[in-house]
Amino acid sequence: MDNPDDTTLPFWRQRPKPIGFEIAYRLKGDVLEIDSTRKVDQVRLSAVEQVRFIYAPSNVSSKGFRTRLRLSDGKSITFGNLSWRSLTDIERDDARYHAFVAALSSAVARANPKARFLAGKPYLLWLALTLAGGGAMVMLTFFSLRALQQGATTAAGLGLVLAAASFWQVWPMIRLNRPRDLATGEVPDDLVPGRQPA
Repeated sequence: MDNPDDTTLPFWRQRPKPIGFEIAYRLKGDVLEIDSTRKVDQVRLSAVEQVRFIYAPSNVSSKGFRTRLRLSDGKSITFGNLSWRSLTDIERDDARYHAFVAALSSAVARANPKARFLAGKPYLLWLALTLAGGGAMVMLTFFSLRALQQGATTAAGLGLVLAAASFWQVWPMIRLNRPRDLATGEVPDDLVPGRQPA
């Protein structure tokens, strides 16, 4: 049951691991309150130097997204749109996630207009992912062509199936995590799903 704060202040709740506590994030003016059940932390939004949005699929869902705040003391706060309900069940509430992230981004922009807003992975990580993914696709294609030349149609078919499966998994990670700068306070719809029509 929601308490009064839940109905009057922007908040997000997530259980980031199958086993562990739920974490509640509540926006209180220029402070982000983080309640991990065992303790409550208060983070001043003026200390947020960077807000980064990434695509982060999990082992059980390809619809995972995360928001990461980097603070001036070097610490970071990361939360996502997926919440574990049990060892086998994940809950998504994209509309509420988007609403909270939009409110948080606006509050960070007000508290620290110099904060950087970024989409995707850092450039070197994204480049490594792109090269590894592209290399794997080239190798699987080469393997399939050689197998066809040698009359090993089963092996060629297996290579093509693996290439298609790899492309299906890797392409969204490359496309969505392309590094780019955002305007201060901007929330990208492709990395923060759930925007409700105005």
